[in-house]
Amino acid sequence: MYNLIGKLLLVFLMLSVLVSALSLYVSRVSLTRNVWLSGFFANVLDFFFLPLKYFFCKFSDPRKLDKWMVSLKNSAHMSDFGNTKKRLMFVPHCMRSLDCPAYATKYGIQCKSCGKCVMDKLKEDANKYGYDFYIVTGSSFVKNILSDHYADGVLVIACDYEINKGMRSLAGAGVVTYGIPMLNDGCYNTKVDDKLVTDTLEMFA
Repeated sequence: MYNLIGKLLLVFLMLSVLVSALSLYVSRVSLTRNVWLSGFFANVLDFFFLPLKYFFCKFSDPRKLDKWMVSLKNSAHMSDFGNTKKRLMFVPHCMRSLDCPAYATKYGIQCKSCGKCVMDKLKEDANKYGYDFYIVTGSSFVKNILSDHYADGVLVIACDYEINKGMRSLAGAGVVTYGIPMLNDGCYNTKVDDKLVTDTLEMFA
């Protein structure tokens, strides 16, 4: 009996490693082209996220895992996001000017359109394409906003780590997520590819 259980556990472990490795390969491929069964492979990576994160922290760069997972989830969510009706755009406060005059509320930083940073342009583009625009400083703001403002689609501009974290936290919440990674990480003076933002907004227009 115990011998059978041991064999079954070994088979399960081998299958888990094989499926995880295949999912990682597919997620890396998704950086350059669309892939089949992206939703399935994204769910596999979510299920095995903690051991995979430990592996990347130990032997590689965990930022790679986040980058690959965001790319794979974008591929998986593209069609559903295109069918959403009420969309929000979340952008991180680290892209705003160091002398930003805006104040914070429970719904994030209230942009005053002063023209000192990219937020003014992002806000204008978001409104143009029908998105409600929010500058947030953490996940608690996202929860406050979504609890008080209905949305079935969320477009996130952030580092891959924060995008992946947000996508995982909103999985199963009836909200379709799509992410635009920033060009650099950090707590201030971060940037995003303006053309990528414009192309993404036009793609889902």
